[in-house]
Amino acid sequence: LAAGVVLLFAVGAAAQPAQMRRGERHESRHEIDQLEDNWRDAIVHRNIPLVTSLLADDYMGITPSGILQSKDVTLANLRSGALHFASIEYTERKVRFYGRTALVTARAEVRGAGPEGDFSGSYRYTHVWVRDDHGAWRIVSFEASRIRERGPH
Repeated sequence: LAAGVVLLFAVGAAAQPAQMRRGERHESRHEIDQLEDNWRDAIVHRNIPLVTSLLADDYMGITPSGILQSKDVTLANLRSGALHFASIEYTERKVRFYGRTALVTARAEVRGAGPEGDFSGSYRYTHVWVRDDHGAWRIVSFEASRIRERGPH
């Protein structure tokens, strides 16, 4: 799966211009930062219409335990309350652009619970945003990994 994602980025990046103009990159970075904040607020407040609009139809999420979740499953879990976020705080956010694709990595301090139980804790996550033919950014992929504290060696 990881190799397929890397290949997808390589093909997508090769098909796009190598560099965005500096002003365009700055504007797009601002857009992505705002969309990331909108995403957090929509998830915490269970704003289903906004979550629906931010996720691509072919969205696929990978939970920290490795479970795949489609857009439909994610929305159903939010609607039912099976997925609940009390808070999400971002730090260490980095945004990189590859043509019409934005790759966001960040650290998130999360309080919440889902179908697998309580998932409160510290995570590193990746969002992959793609600009569609109408100029709108959509999340096509998400993956999170729990940050484990180092134990004694």
